[in-house]
Amino acid sequence: MSEPRDDRLPASRVASHLVVMVTVAAVMGVVVAGLAIPFAGLLGIGARNVAETMDNLPAELETEALPQKTKILDADGNTIATLYDENRVNVSLDQISRTMVKAIVAIEDYRFYEHGALDLKGTLRALITNQASNGVVQGGSSITQQMVKLTLLSQAKTKAERAEATDDTYARKLRELRYAIAFEQNHTKDWILERYLNIAYFGDGTYGVQSAARHYFGVNAKNLDLRQSAMLAGLVKNPTGYDPTNSPDRALDRRNVVLDRMAELNVIGRSKATRTKKTGLGLHVIPAKNGCLYSSAPFFCDYAVSWLLNQPDLGETRQERKQKLKTAGLIIRTTVDMADQTAADNAVRDHVDKGDQAVGAMAMVEPRTGYVRAIAQSRPMGRVETDGETFLNYSVPTKYGDSAGFQAGSTFKPFVLAAAVNDHIPLTQVFNAPESMTIPQADFENCPGQPAFAGEWEVATSTSSGPMDIYRGTRESVNTFYAMLERETGVCEPFKIAKALGVELTDPKGDSHGYGAERVPTFTLGIANASPLEMAEAYATFAGRGLHCDSQPVTAIDDAAGNVLKEYHPSCQQALPEATADAVNDVLRGVQEPGGFGYENGGTNLTDPATGAVIPSAGKTGTTQDGKSVWFVGYTPQIATAAMIAGATKDGQRPMELAGQTIHGNYIYEVSGSGFAGPMWAQAMHAIQGRLDVEDFTPPSQSAVEGDPTLVPSVSGMSADEAESTLEAAGFNALDGGTTASAAPAGTVAYTSPGGGSYAPEGSVVTYYESTGTPPPPANTGGGRGGGGRGGGGGGGR
Repeated sequence: MSEPRDDRLPASRVASHLVVMVTVAAVMGVVVAGLAIPFAGLLGIGARNVAETMDNLPAELETEALPQKTKILDADGNTIATLYDENRVNVSLDQISRTMVKAIVAIEDYRFYEHGALDLKGTLRALITNQASNGVVQGGSSITQQMVKLTLLSQAKTKAERAEATDDTYARKLRELRYAIAFEQNHTKDWILERYLNIAYFGDGTYGVQSAARHYFGVNAKNLDLRQSAMLAGLVKNPTGYDPTNSPDRALDRRNVVLDRMAELNVIGRSKATRTKKTGLGLHVIPAKNGCLYSSAPFFCDYAVSWLLNQPDLGETRQERKQKLKTAGLIIRTTVDMADQTAADNAVRDHVDKGDQAVGAMAMVEPRTGYVRAIAQSRPMGRVETDGETFLNYSVPTKYGDSAGFQAGSTFKPFVLAAAVNDHIPLTQVFNAPESMTIPQADFENCPGQPAFAGEWEVATSTSSGPMDIYRGTRESVNTFYAMLERETGVCEPFKIAKALGVELTDPKGDSHGYGAERVPTFTLGIANASPLEMAEAYATFAGRGLHCDSQPVTAIDDAAGNVLKEYHPSCQQALPEATADAVNDVLRGVQEPGGFGYENGGTNLTDPATGAVIPSAGKTGTTQDGKSVWFVGYTPQIATAAMIAGATKDGQRPMELAGQTIHGNYIYEVSGSGFAGPMWAQAMHAIQGRLDVEDFTPPSQSAVEGDPTLVPSVSGMSADEAESTLEAAGFNALDGGTTASAAPAGTVAYTSPGGGSYAPEGSVVTYYESTGTPPPPANTGGGRGGGGRGGGGGGGR
């Protein structure tokens, strides 16, 4: 026969149990009116020492606001993204179903509303049971103590503080108990339970009962039923182990334990518990979406967040602002219009594929507010470069999106145009623009105090040539014409205008060798890098009659309760005279009308779908000389949109030529702004044109178009310097036409065109010619005349 089993515990286990019981008695003796203090001496633990330890702790734990997720809303108030460190939405106790409250109290601390900070019976029972089982079988901490522990863990700022908050030591238990006593003295039971339900972790990245209810069941906490409440209540003991998305069987078993406990305590009937246990978990998991990656407007979201991280209102440092965005439960109200955003998204994706060695990007800005309505690009947000994904935001300036931008081509010409109008050069000013020309760069005036430009500029055009006024020179984007116009305005003024209108020009001089310089004669051809947002902002200034408004993605920040914390009003200033903007608009609308490159090649004209009426618009094409980027920037009085397609390696760091690539399944032989970026712009704008008013631009003044008739002074016989001063004093722009054979003394002015004594528009160009001192040879009346002309070729900027 086998030996009978001895059920008696060994002496060592008995001693261990006695030690635990004495320790509990000692601690409780301090807390509860001196109960069992004499036992402390048996362990060498002085009651006075324990009491001193308790007294040395802070009287109470100062609670910080619980981290909550921030919501980013579109212009209509719909959520487009959430940001958080902990996926939590705080709710008050009256927003939590009573069934949920009963379930959590039943399983975690059924005497919660009866005892103080420490449940003496529960703690003693748990310690004895755990020691007898040589492991943790029962939890002894009250809900208040658990809340203290979770608060300490939530507020831990360092690794050491987090370790201290989770140490399995009696010192930690004493600390938590002291804080728990303070909470019980200073707050109601309902307050404690509410904080506990909001701070508790429910597994799978969800914090607080509201986020858990939404995540696991798609309902609000106030609508949780018995089955759902029991499952959530069971999770807090071991959120990872009972996570129903990973361990549904364990979660089901744990839920049933909660149901049995509720029945045992007569919270629910036994039959109801039995019926509910026969049901499944009933999950309807809604995946959490944290960050702009999951946004319906990811790159707008990314821009808005970057913009906010530069706002001092959110904190003194960038790190403080980032932390606040992820923990303060803010409501960020933005300017994005999802109809505009969808139109922009579709347009870029329909013209450039995500895996192409090119990127399409677009930005929409509202004139007279600066509100950014859309940010889109062809490369999706993500980490997999081989799939065309990126976190570079190509539509915004470098400081917001990390992309270096791309040369803007002839979209810079309107800055020279605006400078010319400011200089009173009439729009009817005619230059005889050759196919190519070489101009001494010293002819282009630099900013005051800056050295003269050196060398020569060989400029060519591929569009058209011959005599033309500003309207035609702009409509056909003639490089040589604009070189001649910039020679009149100088480089400084157009450069300043571009900056005032929002183009972030930061390197006027370039490096020590001049490489990368932005303020140079070739400025008019757009050799500086820019982003679609900068160009949309600049052209929105023209649309707004010279009122420049900084691009702005956010209008207000509310707290979690909906109280306004900060409002962001448009930041605007009159950057151009209204008359100048009106003149620019009158010229640029020609690009959108018959004969203009946008109209002819890109189909960029707009019409009201309801009435068929033409929606007035204006714009400018842009193509870089090396064909690495093409642009179309167009606008109405209500919206300015910049579209760009640029060659770019998959890592986005090196520009590439577009010609020779396959883009959106089509092999590209040659590119132009009107024929390549124009149709992308047109698709987006045609999608929203039904929402635009048929609103016309303000016509320019007659003097801006033709200039006021002014008498040209006679300067013949004057020195060149004296002639220039005289002509400019009369309101003209003097141009050195070189030398001519004349009997007038060498070095003096022989004549001007138009000639002295005639009338010409104020601000127009009067060309003077210096005499060589040698009379021209007698005219040959007996034969025909030979002809000559300038030749050469080059690239243009359609």
